[in-house]
Amino acid sequence: MKSTALAAALAVALVSPAMAQTATPPSAPPVYPPYGRSVTLAEAKIAVAAAQAEAVKNGWFMVITVVEPNGALVVSEKMDGTQYGSNDVARRKAETAANFRRPTLFFQDAVKGGTLNAIFTGALAIEGGELLIVDNRIIGAIGASGGTGAQDGVVARAGAAALAK
Repeated sequence: MKSTALAAALAVALVSPAMAQTATPPSAPPVYPPYGRSVTLAEAKIAVAAAQAEAVKNGWFMVITVVEPNGALVVSEKMDGTQYGSNDVARRKAETAANFRRPTLFFQDAVKGGTLNAIFTGALAIEGGELLIVDNRIIGAIGASGGTGAQDGVVARAGAAALAK
């Protein structure tokens, strides 16, 4: 008797549209602009100055690094009092943003959300790497390190905003 009732309930569930569940389609990944020319040294210095001003305003000690679209170093500045380990971290954040055409916060959120393995082909999944976009083209990236991930992100975004056109 139990098996008949179970079979009947299962049959109704399988054919009933009200009972059917539909999978939520995955959200489309964000679309970032294509690569463009390389950031100039003058532009890199403008971005670093704006980022550094934000760090100073907040009392944060940072390393700020700017790279070309291919990840090649343009400029890196270490504020007095910043920990030594931030040199490599700022560079890697900038390289990650440039190489993958998205801010490093994208990878941090993906790891937290369980949609990306924490060890992802060289990407640094920590906030603080931002794209430098001019004329809707990626001309490089900026990385900041020295504070929390959120603080690094604030500083990097300030630098990126100084060039955004």
